[in-house]
Amino acid sequence: MIYIVDSGIGNLRSVYKAVGYLGRKAKIISEAKTIREAGKLILPGVGEFGSAVKGLKAKGVLEAVKKHISSGRPFLGICLGFHLLFERSEESPRFKGLGIFSGRVKKFPSRLIVPHMGWNTVRLNPANPAKKLFSGIKGRKFFYFAHSFYPEVEGKDIILADTSYGIKFVSAAARGNIFGVQFHPEKSQAAGLKFLENFLKL
Repeated sequence: MIYIVDSGIGNLRSVYKAVGYLGRKAKIISEAKTIREAGKLILPGVGEFGSAVKGLKAKGVLEAVKKHISSGRPFLGICLGFHLLFERSEESPRFKGLGIFSGRVKKFPSRLIVPHMGWNTVRLNPANPAKKLFSGIKGRKFFYFAHSFYPEVEGKDIILADTSYGIKFVSAAARGNIFGVQFHPEKSQAAGLKFLENFLKL
């Protein structure tokens, strides 16, 4: 069973349907006690960093997610779920993220049109063992993006992929059982489904 965390904001149904399309059972959850049962956990989200932190904290879910990650079980953060893996965000300076990855989330420079929305290329870091999540995706790796903020990563060891939009930013990061992506695999057609399938097979 794949557990998808309801952060109170985001496109949960798209992720749920994508997992179902791949022949796997998924369950949307919003309680800390349920997260303890999860084998694999996905945290999607579209919206404000602070609102997500506040909502997850109110349900005790933020700490439960942290415990899941520390247990060594697979975790995937998508878009806002990726941002929450970091310490802080310029979007909501008063709120702390999970602090799993070192760094902070920044807004794109004012000279760029935001949100960065649409298809863009993801370039892999061949030194990161998690490159296996992109196995079977042929040719240029195009994925769908929709975001105004991006993570500024401290430490190159966790960088799994980067993307250019006026500046180069980290579009995927991974360490051990922890994976985060800025793009939306559930909206990225064949490439996105293959990425999700590879995660579900871990």
